[in-house]
Amino acid sequence: MPLFMDVHRLDGATPEAVAEAHLRDVDVQDKYGVKYLRYWMNEDAGHVFCLLEAPDVAAAAAVHREAHGLVADEIIEVESRIVSGFLGESAENPAGAVVTPDGATLDPGTRTILFTDLAGWTTTVERLGDADAVKLLRTHDGIVRSALAARRGREVKRTGDGFMAAFHSPSAAVDCAIAIQRAFAGHNAAHPDRPLHVRAGLSAGEPVEDDADLFGASVHLAARTCAHAEPQQILAANVVAELCIGKRFVFVDQGDVVLKGFEKPFRLHEVRWRE
Repeated sequence: MPLFMDVHRLDGATPEAVAEAHLRDVDVQDKYGVKYLRYWMNEDAGHVFCLLEAPDVAAAAAVHREAHGLVADEIIEVESRIVSGFLGESAENPAGAVVTPDGATLDPGTRTILFTDLAGWTTTVERLGDADAVKLLRTHDGIVRSALAARRGREVKRTGDGFMAAFHSPSAAVDCAIAIQRAFAGHNAAHPDRPLHVRAGLSAGEPVEDDADLFGASVHLAARTCAHAEPQQILAANVVAELCIGKRFVFVDQGDVVLKGFEKPFRLHEVRWRE
């Protein structure tokens, strides 16, 4: 299939807005037989570039038109060897943004961070034995990863008995946490002898990305929020509740809480997830 590069003028667009537009393109692309491969921003030049495979220019333009209306200023057919020479050994992160060889992303911006933690796992291992515990852990991993994949969550890393994930959309992150809790509730109802109880914590901010990992105060806050949650509970920092204003979620104010590692208290909210 021919390879194309489209060019957009930034016109004040933020990295977050560009990332969201790219995700909308991916949602629509199959309808037109198009495949968006990666994108990158040149803020100094004021342009965004998208690399894609498409049957023709018209199909490429149709995806943008339906996804968000931001039709490219120019769409150019290119050769793969020319693209490789231009980008070098750069890769892309799970959102499709090109990153540099040292791991620095060219798509900085706000992320919602989700931490999950499997409660009482040491006791479970002692009760079941290593072999059966490993099988049960695989069930846990499958449930979490399935929820992440369905909501475009990026699995950043394993964190002992849980996961750290990142989302472009705050509502997608909250929806994922709810889906995870509901899936484990279903598992526990079907397997009362082998229950899995998970706690979840959410925060949002502008983390620093390095070597495919995320760092910063927002990450630390999400981890501490998760640690403060009870099994089967979802807690979210106030910033997440504010970003989800107008959505269907139910946030219950838990007041100001002092979390380990922070001098000032943070207002937390419980996310109600039961039907």
